[in-house]
Amino acid sequence: MKSFSLALALAALVPSLAKADPVLLAFEGGIGVDPVAGVTSTGSPALNVVRGVSPGGFTWKISRLSAQVQADGRITVDGRGLLLTAGNAIGTNGGQRVFATLFCGPAATATGHSSSVAGAAIQANGDFRIDDALTPAPPEACDSPVLLIISAANGHWFAAGIPKNDTEDR
Repeated sequence: MKSFSLALALAALVPSLAKADPVLLAFEGGIGVDPVAGVTSTGSPALNVVRGVSPGGFTWKISRLSAQVQADGRITVDGRGLLLTAGNAIGTNGGQRVFATLFCGPAATATGHSSSVAGAAIQANGDFRIDDALTPAPPEACDSPVLLIISAANGHWFAAGIPKNDTEDR
């Protein structure tokens, strides 16, 4: 009787394991921030503001970034080598913690969906992992997606994800 009960319990569990939420969006590769986007007509620097988020004060590089956003709003981000490329702290992570924000929609009306702003620690080599849920959950269709990796300390962006366009690998 015990083995029959165990078999029933396993049969009930296995289908639920197979029902993983579908991937809404995937990102493969990343772009580190350059805080200056150009020069204005008056000769002053134009900040590299993206979806209303100011850039970090120095340039950052990221060696690798991959992220997936599930339809239910779960997000996993695997970042490698997020390090400063300028200033006296060059080659370090500046002791930062980061969180992810996904923006959906055109720049003028984009809505943000963020992981916990407490953030994930960046390791000494620049590696970090975010495994969280976005709040609020993103819409079923996320047009013009932009994924930013943002400093938990000051809300400035350090890196952006590159959308993965082929859906065959998802």
